[in-house]
Parts: sequence; structure tokens; C-alpha cells
Amino acid sequence: MTHAAEPRPSAAPSAQHASTPPRPLRAGRAAALSGTIIVPGDKSISHRALIFGLLSVGETRVSGLLEGEDVLRTAAAARALGATVDHLAPGEWRVRGLGIGTLLEPEAPLDFGNAGTGSRLMMGVIGGHPITARFDGDASLRKRPMGRILDPLRRMGVEVLDVAAGERMPLTIRGARDCIPITYETPVASAQIKSAVLFCGLNAPGETVVIEREASRDHTEKMLAFFGAEVRSEPFGAHGRRVVLKGRPELVPQPIRVPADPSSAAFPIVAALIVPGSEIVVRAVMMNPLRTGLITTLREMGGDIVELDRREEGGEIVADLRVRHSDLRGVDVPAERAPSMIDEYPILAVAAAFAAGETRMNGLQELRVKESDRLQAVADGLAANGIAHRIEGDDLVVGGLAGARRGGGLVRTHMDHRIAMSFLVMGLAADAPVAVDDTAFIATSFPDFLPLMTRLGGNFA
Repeated sequence: MTHAAEPRPSAAPSAQHASTPPRPLRAGRAAALSGTIIVPGDKSISHRALIFGLLSVGETRVSGLLEGEDVLRTAAAARALGATVDHLAPGEWRVRGLGIGTLLEPEAPLDFGNAGTGSRLMMGVIGGHPITARFDGDASLRKRPMGRILDPLRRMGVEVLDVAAGERMPLTIRGARDCIPITYETPVASAQIKSAVLFCGLNAPGETVVIEREASRDHTEKMLAFFGAEVRSEPFGAHGRRVVLKGRPELVPQPIRVPADPSSAAFPIVAALIVPGSEIVVRAVMMNPLRTGLITTLREMGGDIVELDRREEGGEIVADLRVRHSDLRGVDVPAERAPSMIDEYPILAVAAAFAAGETRMNGLQELRVKESDRLQAVADGLAANGIAHRIEGDDLVVGGLAGARRGGGLVRTHMDHRIAMSFLVMGLAADAPVAVDDTAFIATSFPDFLPLMTRLGGNFA
């Protein structure tokens, strides 16, 4: 392949974790993508599988665990809190837990690297135990606000001994000696807030109640019931849920099969939709309705995505998805859909860049507090590659096919794995190659992204 001249960044590259040098990469136009693939196990369930193994008395077997850096940080934290965590084979893990109320105080700070989910959930776990722990992470995680997790935990009796400016890491908490059950209405739809409160409430007497006006992903509630806790989830208002947990259960170890991550499947799915002539099959993708907002949106845009075999595995509905290249059209994505696709907006913006007409994505305020300010990072990446777009408040509008030639730019990833993968997918169908300044952080969620996309026919250099 003949490459365009190497693009130059308009500003200095993002700061890196000290041990991780930047790994720039460029994606160029690909021929038709084809093949059958399995994407990594779901990250949300992988984190929770390790945590439930820690909090159960006995042995929990996990198959299909995502072995990305984020999840491995949670495994390390579980070990530091007293669990025996063994890697048996690729994707196969065993956790021997101690049970609720018996966690050990970690001897060293818990370094979560880039793992926002793992760190926030573990704050809830530790918050329900009378132990002290220090939380830290890489430069990206240190920028992410933790106040919305710490606020309800304080109400439950957790002490925040020290915390960086803006309620950020590094921080130290002392868990509650006598955990207080509370009724808490989350300020935003966030499975991380809800889960932290529920994990803390596991060691509280009585009932802990979490109310959401917009329902977030429900993996924690499902796994609580699967492991034997008394929990119920009821409708609340037009779109919300009220979750009630009875504290101090004895969790019973269960085998867990982790389904394929819909957030990871999003990248090959969009790639197949926008690269002419493509047809791929992605196997065993989780189809939990609180996680399939992107699939719904892509179908509304005219995407040819067909379920071949819908079935249940490990308590979740999964399906094989056949995806064919499609002529996409712009749509209006309602704000209430955001909780079911909050991690998929960067790759949706890429799909929108290849659609006819405008796509409006409403209510994206949560993108501003992800691994980066994802809303601005997406807009900057679109601008670098000649895509018409605008930000209106917390909405992103992408202009699609009209306008200048697509591609040819260098995207600053800001240490954000989803920004890197999204714009590499753009390069596979763009008029000129698309470069990203760093791919090192892709390993946090999708270690095999590049080899898998290359097997399908992706063009990277």
C-alpha cells in the first residue's frame, strides 16, 4: 500500500503512563471485510465476576473472562483483599473467596491503571468493610471524578481520609465499621454508582435501595440474584428502576460464562457496515436490552444486522450477529437511549460520518467524564479528518457524506482506548488513511483488536 505523507499533530501528544510508550498507528482503506469472529468477554461482567468470587465463600469458576489490563487490575485487587485468584487457561479463572465481612486490609495501594469501572466498584466493596485502602491509577484515571461514588458511600459510613483536588485519585478510604443502609437516588444513570452502593450495602443490615430515573445496565442486580442475594428490581417512573437489596446474605459460588462484549463487538460491526462489500459474523454477542442501544440505532440507520441464533448463556441473552455493508442514513438518537450505549458513541460518530444526512446524538453529558472528555475528543477527531460536525450543548451532530474528503488526519487519543479503536475503524473506509497517536491503551479492553481486525481484512501500518 502506498501511504500518504505522515500527518503531524497540531499539539503535543497525550501524556502517557510512565511505563507505556506511545504506539502510533495508521489505518488505510480496506477491501471487503469477511469472516466469523469472537470478540472478548464483556468487560462489565468480567469485573463483577471477580468481585462476586471475592465476596462468595468458596470457589467460583469463570470462563470467557476478558483478560484486558482493566480486568486484570480488578483481579489483582481481589488478591490484595484476601481472595485466591488463579489463571487456569486462556479465559479460564478460579476465585476462592472469603465471604462478605471478612476481607483483608490491603498491604499496598490498589493501582487500577486505567480501570474506571473496577476502581469505582471496588470502592463500594471496600466501603462495606472496616478496612482502609488507598486507590490510585494512571494519568487518565487520575483525571476522572470520583465524587459521585464517594458521596453515597459517605452516607453509608465510609470515611474519605484523603483525596486529590476535585474528588479525584489518589484517594484513601476507610470502610464503615457498621455500614448504614440508605435509600439513594442517583444523580445520573450510572451502573457504576448503583453498583458501588449495592456492593457496600451487602454488609449493611436491612435494605439498601437505589433509585434510577433512567435505568442503567443491570448486570450487578442479575449477578446478585444469581449468587443468592435477595434483590428485586421494580419499574420507577417512565424509564427508571428501583433496586432493593437485603443486606448480609451469604453469597454462594456459581460458575460464570462471560458473554461477548457488545462494546467490543461495536468496532467490527461498524467496520463491516461502512467498508463496501463486507459481510462478517460476530458470535455470542450479549443482547441485554440495556446494552444494545447501538445495535438499535444502527438498524434505524439502515444497517443490515441480523440475529442468527438467539439463546441464553450464563443468565444473559446472546446472539450471533451477521453484518453486511449497508447504505446508512442519518437519524436522531434520543437522549434516553444513552445509558444503553454510553461507551459506543465514538464508534457511532464514525458510522454517522459515512451516512447520508445528519445524525444527532442527544444528551451526551456523561461522555465528558469518561477516560477522556470523549465528546470533545470525538469532535476533534472528526475535525482532523474533514467530517462536518458541531457540538450543541451536550448534543453531537455529525454531517455524514456531504462535505470534504474524509480521512488524512491524526487523532489525539488522550489515552482513551475507544477513541483509538473508533478512528482506526474510520480509516478502513476513508478516502485517505487515518492515524492515531497511541494504541497502547487498546489493551485495557480489547487486547486482540488489531489481530482480529487484520484477520477480517483490516489494513494497518
